[in-house]
This record gives sequence, structure tokens and C-alpha cells, in this order.
Amino acid sequence: MYQCGNVFTYRKGHDIMFSVTALGEVLIDFTDHGVSANGQKLFERNPGGAPANVLVALQKLGHKTAFIGKVGTDMHGAFLRQTIEENGIDCSGLISDPEFFTTLAFVALDENGDRSFSFARKPGADTQLRVEDLPKDVLTNTKVFHVGSLSLTDEPARSATVEALKIAKDAGAVMSYDPNYRDSLWTGADAASEQMKSILPYMDLIKISAEECPLVTSSTEPAEAAKELLAGGASVVVVTLDADGAYVATKDGAGLVESFRVDAVDTTGAGDSFWGGFLTAFCESGKTPAELTFEDASKFALFGNAVASLCVRKRGAIPAMPERDAVEALLAELG
Repeated sequence: MYQCGNVFTYRKGHDIMFSVTALGEVLIDFTDHGVSANGQKLFERNPGGAPANVLVALQKLGHKTAFIGKVGTDMHGAFLRQTIEENGIDCSGLISDPEFFTTLAFVALDENGDRSFSFARKPGADTQLRVEDLPKDVLTNTKVFHVGSLSLTDEPARSATVEALKIAKDAGAVMSYDPNYRDSLWTGADAASEQMKSILPYMDLIKISAEECPLVTSSTEPAEAAKELLAGGASVVVVTLDADGAYVATKDGAGLVESFRVDAVDTTGAGDSFWGGFLTAFCESGKTPAELTFEDASKFALFGNAVASLCVRKRGAIPAMPERDAVEALLAELG
């Protein structure tokens, strides 16, 4: 396993078990895959879920990770557990619950590879994670703890998420957040905004999309939104701008880090692969969030852009995460 910097000796004078632990949804993306001989739409089964995608990206790049969440005991839950285990992610915090079905997402792709979603999650097993399900030994032995916002849509997962944040932060973990808004999973934009903002005070590293700016801040403009989140306590804020790249902001500067221009086949997992690359570079820097400069964060974003540019050339999210040698080869081309 690739190790660099202070990945496993970051705090408290003892070895850290995991570079990154993530809590949230792992689900099936049924992705549009043409039509059958009878003219019916076909869907390809792909494992996904934003927090799990981030972890697979990190594993492919050489980092030890752990996942906390819940699936059903159905065929899809078994497939997801197998997929996560095969990718080397620690599954001691992944619970299989016979009472609830694994969440499914049906993903339609347009001619540009962009997505629209329809979810089967009423309720999905991922929403049923409870406080008593949390593996405290994992939460207290990770360098970075990462969450999205879909675990905030429903109880009991909402309370479990907040409790996990408290445990990990008290143990000294760096806190990472990617809201990942999906409108059909909320009762409305106001409810989404309230919950998505509720955990901002915990966060050191934040990634949002341009569309999410008005949900977590008072501005629609990436630069103003980033400035507001920095003022709220974050050390680094990244606003992803799709094909244009990422707007990166720290307390000592801000600016655009351009993307790698590619013909996208499927943008599912693009943001997650980017953030997996970003967190990889952060872990290997050996720095604390407060020590990061704009130059540091820009380098992390460049690495993340390289990871994402390789991910979108293939179908699916988890199956498309690139190996480290491919990322380094792409970066080498830039000199």
C-alpha cells in the first residue's frame, strides 16, 4: 500500500488505522444502457453512492479506508458488500438489515453523459442507520472523516450522522463534507438547505457544486459562497464547476483550477472521484487543514481533476475509478 507524509501518524502520537472513513449511502445505480431487441430501455447495474465512491477512489490511489452505513439483506445489498470488500474497504461498519431494502437509483444519461436520477428509497436501508450502530473504534481511528448530506434526509440516519461527526471530531479527525444535493430525496429545497447547513460548523474541508451554493450559503456565486464558508470556519472550500474545473478558496487566496478536457462517457461519480483525489493529496501532504495554503489546495485540486478526467471516460462510478499509475501518467504528460 502506498504511504506518504504523515498519513498514519497524524495525531495523538499513535498510528491511525484509516486515512479516510466515510458514512452514508452505498446503493445501486441502474444506468441507462440503450434498448433491448424488443425496444425496451435497458439499465446496467453499477455499484455507487457518493461516500462509497470517494472511498473506492482513495483505495485505488493507495489509501486505507472504512465505510459506515447500512444495506438490505437482498441481492443488491449482498452485491454492494462484495464490491466494497473486493475494493479493500473496511466493512466492519457496514450493516446488513433484513427489515429494509437496499436503496436503488435509476440514472438516465443524455447525449453529453449528464445524469438525471429516480430513486427507490421509501425508506432505503441507508436511511435506517442508528446511533447504536456506529463503530466507535473506527470513528476514533481515522485521519479524515467524510460525510455527504443524503444521510441527513431522514431519521434515524440523521441523528447517527450528527453523533458520528461529534465522535470523530472529538477524536481529532479532519472533517470533510460534500453535500451532494438530490432534490427528489427531500421534502423541499428549504428543508434540504436547513439540514445541509446544520453540519457546516463541524467542517474543515468542504466541496460543493455551483448548484449547491444557494443551498448552503446566501449566495449563488461560487466566489462569494466560498468566502462565506471560509468565514464560517472551513479551512478549504472547493466549488466544482463541471467541465470548467474547480474554484478553490483558502484564507490566503482563491482561484480556478481548470479541468482536463475529455469526451465524457458517463459523469456519474465525477465529483466523488475528484474529491477522492483531493483527499488523497491532502493526506499525503502531512499538513493540518489550518496549515494549508491556496497553493497547496490548488495542487490537491489538480490531482483531483486528473482522477475525475479518467473516471468520466468509463461507465458507472465505482467501476470507473482509476488506478494510481494512470493518474500519475496523465499528470506526467503535463510536465
